[in-house]
Amino acid sequence: EQYQQNPIDMIAIWKGGIAIHGAIIGGAIAALIFGRINKISFWQLADLVAPSLILGQAIGRWGNFFNSEAFGSPTDLPWKLYISPERRPPELVNFDYFHPTFLYESLWNFMVLGLLLFLFFRDLRGRYRLKVGTLFLVYMAAYSSGRIWIEGLRTDSLMLGPLRIAQFVSLAGILLGLAGLAWLYLLKRPLPDVWPSESK
Repeated sequence: EQYQQNPIDMIAIWKGGIAIHGAIIGGAIAALIFGRINKISFWQLADLVAPSLILGQAIGRWGNFFNSEAFGSPTDLPWKLYISPERRPPELVNFDYFHPTFLYESLWNFMVLGLLLFLFFRDLRGRYRLKVGTLFLVYMAAYSSGRIWIEGLRTDSLMLGPLRIAQFVSLAGILLGLAGLAWLYLLKRPLPDVWPSESK
């Protein structure tokens, strides 16, 4: 009903609603268009942006801390996060402390960044050559692996049956990432590109 009465709200990103999964999909579409125009492999572009992307996610999660949002379920752990009553869900208003899921995801993302940089610099030394697409596929699988369990602690994301929507999307990210890596290193075949690339 909201969008029927105010269609402009569907694209009003300044009011919120930006989720990382949607941003990744949007970025992939932009990379496809850019690569097609410039005849650059999509997978080369994806490998190039993967470390910067996960770094941005690691830093960006701290916005949830300053906004007191995207926190987890109640907890008494030593690193618990205090949430003021007006920011708590109505059903949890009597609880003071919650899982700092923003912190969990930020730390996880920094670890994923470390993994990507390790693979990248090992590739530079020339002993183990990475195949095109590896960094992005590792990013997909590793980030999604952390997100799927962290999302289970959240109290504010949308449900679809027994799981949260973000968990289903993360599961898809894990499967796609692992399938792509298996294609590269078990079947020893290059990833199919969307268009012929002059860089090959």
